[in-house]
Amino acid sequence: MPTTAIEAAVLRVIDEMHANLGQELTIDDMARTAMFSKFHFTRVFRDVTGTSPGRFLSALRLQEAKRLLLETEFSVADISSQVGYSSVGTFSSRFKSCVGVSPSMFRELGGFTSEIGTATAEGPAVHGALRGRVHLPVDREPGHCFVGLFPTPVPQGQPVRCVVLDGPGSFELRDVPVGTWHVLVHSVPYGLEHLPSGTGDADVVSVGTYGPVTVREGTLLMPAEITLRPLDALDPPILMALLDLRTDALDRIAG
Repeated sequence: MPTTAIEAAVLRVIDEMHANLGQELTIDDMARTAMFSKFHFTRVFRDVTGTSPGRFLSALRLQEAKRLLLETEFSVADISSQVGYSSVGTFSSRFKSCVGVSPSMFRELGGFTSEIGTATAEGPAVHGALRGRVHLPVDREPGHCFVGLFPTPVPQGQPVRCVVLDGPGSFELRDVPVGTWHVLVHSVPYGLEHLPSGTGDADVVSVGTYGPVTVREGTLLMPAEITLRPLDALDPPILMALLDLRTDALDRIAG
């Protein structure tokens, strides 16, 4: 089956996810929509999006929760129910784990954070660095670039290492821990830093990925060349609260 047909099947499922964020949606339901067997569907979905159907659906639900927190006056309890959670406690815990702040704090801060902390990784850190360069195609508008090192292809929670660049160009992530990581880049054009992740016109958002890269002690890491592209419907949503670039918060970035 051509890749375009496979992607079309996955997009049908993602459309169904969007239409049923508050309802139960099983792997069997999704596989029927894609017209694949359950096991084949799960593998194909991961190949296309980089993550499992369940994790993608969870990310879409939290993305919608972020929008509702910023654009409506619904209570946190109402929003948790609208995006498919039966327990507001479970919703709040999951939201904070993936976004980096609690739902109420996310609303209070207008969708941003004043500081991005780094997660503690198990195992020793390599006393070297992962270096690379972020490239911008001529048809994309330049802007600040957030570069983060994550354990999964989904930009959620705290990165293990991160840096914010003034624009596309060279970057360095120092003292990279031993493990397998994904480099994820997010950028919006200058002047649009007020748009929280997951809101506004998706076409303005540029993303890039590199990895997985496996880091071992004594290993020389190859330079990462990352070309930005428009955020696509097949990309997992950007869940983490982004640094507020409208202030001097860049000086407070941790890590």
